Amino acid sequence: MPHAGRNSREVVNVLKKLLLIPVIAAVLGATACALQVRTDANAALIHACHSFDWAGSFRGNTSLRTTIANPLNESRLRAAIAGHLQSMGVTQATAAGKADCLVGYGIGANNVAFGGPYPGWGWGWGGGWRGPYWGGYGWYGPDVMRQGIIGVDIYDGVSREPMWHASVDQDLTGAKGPEAERRISTAVQAIFAKYPAG
Repeated sequence: MPHAGRNSREVVNVLKKLLLIPVIAAVLGATACALQVRTDANAALIHACHSFDWAGSFRGNTSLRTTIANPLNESRLRAAIAGHLQSMGVTQATAAGKADCLVGYGIGANNVAFGGPYPGWGWGWGGGWRGPYWGGYGWYGPDVMRQGIIGVDIYDGVSREPMWHASVDQDLTGAKGPEAERRISTAVQAIFAKYPAG
C-alpha cells in the first residue's frame, strides 16, 4: 500500500499544475489587453491643476456625428473626464476664464491596412473533384483593422499653451449605452494614471 499514497500525491500535484495553467493564461491575457497610453508633456509649463474648464466641444455636421463622434459619447467622455478630475480634487471653475487648466478631448477612428505577399514561393500541386491544380506565389492580404483613439489635452488656463497630451487606442465605433460608458471610463482611467502633475 505505500505506492497508493505516493500515486495519489502525484495525481494531486499534476492536477494543481493543470489548474495553474488557466490562471496564468488569464493573467497574461489581461496584461496583453491593457490599454497603451501615449503621452507628451511641456515640462517647462506643466503644473498641478486645481480648477478646470472645457477648452471646447465637438461641433460640425459630418458623417462621424452618428458613429464615433456622436453627442452621447461626447457627453459620456466629458462626464468621465470631469468625474476623474473631481476625484483628484480638481474642481470645475464656476466663473469663465478663472480655471487654471483647460481640458480638451477627442474621439476618432480610422482603418489601418496591413499584409502582403508571403515571404517566399509556394509551388505545389494537387487534385480534387474539379481536377488537378497547381499553385504559385501566395498572398494573404491586405487585412484591414479598425483603430480607434480617445485623446485628452490639458492647457494652461492663463497662457492657453498646451501642457500635456495623452491618447489611448480605444475604438468607439458603434459603441453605445453601457458598452460605450465602459470603454470610455476605462480609457479615461488609463489616461489620467499617466498625468505627471496629478
